[in-house]
Amino acid sequence: MGGLYHVDIVLWSAQQSRLLRRLGAGEHINEQADWDNLAEEIEAFGKSQTRELASRIATILEHLIKLQASPARDPRAGWRGTIRRERREVERLLADAPNLRRTLPAVVAEELPAARAAVLEDLADRGEAAKVDLADLTIPPDQVLGDWFPG
Repeated sequence: MGGLYHVDIVLWSAQQSRLLRRLGAGEHINEQADWDNLAEEIEAFGKSQTRELASRIATILEHLIKLQASPARDPRAGWRGTIRRERREVERLLADAPNLRRTLPAVVAEELPAARAAVLEDLADRGEAAKVDLADLTIPPDQVLGDWFPG
């Protein structure tokens, strides 16, 4: 059974889900579930949800920081649009995995330094100087996911 896992994971997934449903219904069958790979995939799924949350939070942070730091006017509407889209996607993710909501403060704190650095690089690429000191800039989780935008 593990061989199919390495050949066609979609087919393997369909087979394993049918098998697990049959086992869960109490059916006695001769076929064995691919327990090692099932456990690995379940663990990987949880990790991918955590990574997706961090990636979307990073994008929101970068764009919120750009709104505060960049003197440019033209890209502002695009940055706000990206923030709105990413906020909606984060809320969808949290609806599917509500336990991730408790990790938001830690994720924001972990992603903020890299977001600051990315914005400084973007500003430098455009020949812009930041309007604010990014080292002191903080954005609390409620502003990351709420409807707040910098003034």
